[in-house]
Formats: sequence, structure tokens, C-alpha cells
Amino acid sequence: MTAGPIPVVLAGARGHGRWHLDNIRRLQQQGLVRLAGVCELRPLDPHELAGFDSPVQSADFATLLDATGARVAVICTPIDTHIPLALTAARRGAHLLLEKPPAPSYAEFRRMADGVREAGTACQIGFQSLGSHALPAIADLIAGGAIGEVTGIGAAGAWARDEAYFRRSPWAGKRRMDDGSDVVDGVLTNPLAHAVATALALDGSAHADDVTGIELDLARANDIEADDTSCVRITTARGTPVTVAVTLCAEQPGEPYVVVHGSHGRITLWYKQDRVLVQRAGHGPMETVHGRTDLLENLIAHLHDGDDLLVPPDRTGAFMRLVEAVRTAPEPRRLPEGSWYADGDRRVVKGIDGLVHASADTLALFSELESSP
Repeated sequence: MTAGPIPVVLAGARGHGRWHLDNIRRLQQQGLVRLAGVCELRPLDPHELAGFDSPVQSADFATLLDATGARVAVICTPIDTHIPLALTAARRGAHLLLEKPPAPSYAEFRRMADGVREAGTACQIGFQSLGSHALPAIADLIAGGAIGEVTGIGAAGAWARDEAYFRRSPWAGKRRMDDGSDVVDGVLTNPLAHAVATALALDGSAHADDVTGIELDLARANDIEADDTSCVRITTARGTPVTVAVTLCAEQPGEPYVVVHGSHGRITLWYKQDRVLVQRAGHGPMETVHGRTDLLENLIAHLHDGDDLLVPPDRTGAFMRLVEAVRTAPEPRRLPEGSWYADGDRRVVKGIDGLVHASADTLALFSELESSP
């Protein structure tokens, strides 16, 4: 337990890291944290650091931690650097908010989790959707029998990314780097990873030993190593089939969602909006919008007041089982040119939107649906 603003360092302050920088700025204005340092290859300029009082900047993470005495490290760097940086911070007594996916392999994930535990530091994994108040609300509905017996959970995500997205960094769209180190930057494991983690959480199957089977259907339309149009069916220890169908080659991009199928109805969660729709026999549709607890704020509350962490490493074990399955799977199948077309500077898979939604509705893999891409 501690009191006063907690000194924080941010590793990776550009790209998605800008979101973390803005969030730290918000929490600093509330007196909860103080940005003590920034780790970037190219220092941030005064405009980027507006609202902060000259934090220390260094491209050397260990040096930065030593110079600032930071209590918390937020890590938003390339996937293959997550574990070395996380362990560097933990060994110096810094607590962690580690961006998802936490690691590129299950072995590295366990090495990180074990190292953090041995260091006695707290670690929060950055699945922001797991901070949604919609999740416990849905759990209460299910426990109360609102939709009867759960028969399966489907998730769908139809996004669009242009070719520049896959050139944004040396690791983008890669399964592994040239030196052989794993990255696993596929659609299931990175951009739409929240669909997987949220679906598993809604089943109450977030831990590694909650997973009993994984069936993969990995494909790519873009000229990349990793998958951009994929489907997975995870069988949980509860016996629940959890199917996630996602693409970065959508015809009409939309909000990703998770649907809980029951014997007497269904509950749909648009997890980026924290919006819930309940549809059940004998009742009109009921829609609600819920709040969300910020994960860095929750980590601070854990340090100040002993609040339980919302997303400790073990709560992402089932997701990491998927990452490992994708990592060790055969190369994603390349979709033939006739199955996709160019729309400006992006590739669109014909009929993929319908397939993604059909998978969430039927819990079928792409290969099991009548018209596979």
C-alpha cells in the first residue's frame, strides 16, 4: 500500500502508446500518478509532452527505471520485447501494466508470470475490455437463468486495415522475426485479441487449464506471414464451444461483438462500446450501456488500497493457449486472388462479413460453412 501520486514510466509512447500517454495525463491531473519517465528510441517533443513536467527520457529502459525510481511501468512496445522489459521492471520492484498480447509464446508468458511472482510485483495485462462492468452484469444475467442454459459463445470482428498497417513496423504482420524470435502478429492474437479474451471471460474460462481443445482456421489475403482472416473454436472445460471469427479485410467494417447463446435467448455484447442487448423468449429486447474501470487506475487502486487486479496474468492464460496454438500451427493458407479484390490500398475478402457473422451465430468454423473464403 502506498499514498500520493505514483511515479510511472511509459515504454513505447507513440503508435498505440499515445493512448497510454493520454491516459497517464488524465490520471496525473487527478493526482493519482506522475509521469516520471518515457522510454522511446526518439525522444518525445514538448508538444507530445504537453501537461507533463519534463519527465526523464531514455532509450535504455533499465537506465530509465534506475534514474526515476518508478513504482509502475507501462509497457507498450513490440510484442517480442514484452517479456525482457517486463522482467527488467519486475526485478527493480516496478509494478506492471503490460500491453496485450502479453507474450508471443506460452513458455515466455509463463516465464514472465513466474518472474513477476518471484519479484513480488503486481502485473496487469492490458485487455481493457475485461475492465467493462458489462461482464459482471452479463454473468449475473446468466446465473439468474435469463437465457436458460448456455449452449455456446460466438464472437465476430470485421475490421479493415490498409497495406500501410502491415508496414507500420518491422514486426507487423509477422509470425516471427528474421532472427527466429516469435511475434505472432495475427488477427486473432493482436488486433482482435479482445474478441477472444472477452468471449473466454464471459464463459468463466479465462485460465489456461480452462481450455480443453482448439480448432484453427487461419488464412491471409494480404501479402504477409501472419493471418488476417481467421476463425477458431475453443472448447472449454465447461463443455462450451467458444467460436471467434475475425478479419482485417471486411467489406463494411463494423463494431466487434460477442454473443452468448442460451437455450431460451441470447446476450450480445459490443465490447468496445460496453453495450449489451438481451433477447429472450417472452420478453422485449433490453439494451443497457455500462461503465468501465480503467486498468491502470485499477492497478493504482491495487497499490493504494489493495483492490483486486482485474486482469492479472493468470486471467489471460486461456488466451495464451490460443496464442501458442497459432504460433505452432501451419502457415496460414493464402486466399486465392479470385476470393478477394483491391479497394484502394486495402484488400477485401468477398463475402467475409457474412461469414464472420454466420460463424458467431452458428459456432461453425469458416471451413464448415457452405461458402468458405
